[in-house]
Amino acid sequence: MQIGPMQKTIQKRTLKTRARLIEASENLINTGGYEALRVEDVVQAAGVAKGTFFAHFRDKDALMEILIGAKLDRFLDSAEARTPPRTVSEIIAVLEPVHRFMTSERYVFDLLIRYSGATAVAEIGPIAHFFERYYRLVMMWLETADVRKDVTPELLAEGVQAFAIQAMSLRFCALHAATTFSDRLETYLNAWLTPPTG
Repeated sequence: MQIGPMQKTIQKRTLKTRARLIEASENLINTGGYEALRVEDVVQAAGVAKGTFFAHFRDKDALMEILIGAKLDRFLDSAEARTPPRTVSEIIAVLEPVHRFMTSERYVFDLLIRYSGATAVAEIGPIAHFFERYYRLVMMWLETADVRKDVTPELLAEGVQAFAIQAMSLRFCALHAATTFSDRLETYLNAWLTPPTG
């Protein structure tokens, strides 16, 4: 089935409107952050009606999932381009920009957790894909890193991701504010990845 000229024009206009909404959102986020973003401000900055926003995005969180997922992918692109880390401290250093962004705002972290696991294949979005990509990248590093070999790289990578999320969640807890995210993660990963002695 071929697309006619009228349909192509509508598709092009739809893509332009969506791009305008995303660009307006990114500009507003750069000045006020993710949580402060309001749909009303986005449509005003993009010069469209509020209904137009909801024709493209279910709600603010759906837009945020796209924007946050894209930013996280760029961070993983950079991590992937570097020399594979071989030690716990190197792994933490390479992933530091990713983790810093994930904990940049409570709203960002909360959204990441809510969207990290899709309940159906049709619902798998950018954030769920990011978590899968993060896991695969860490697993690849662990295959050749100076870490324990009595556990599969797959399980080790799952542990790294789980400990990173745990350290992030404690970063937002007043009871655990005395320890930094990086220090806590290093403690976890040294315990999890160091080869057993004896």
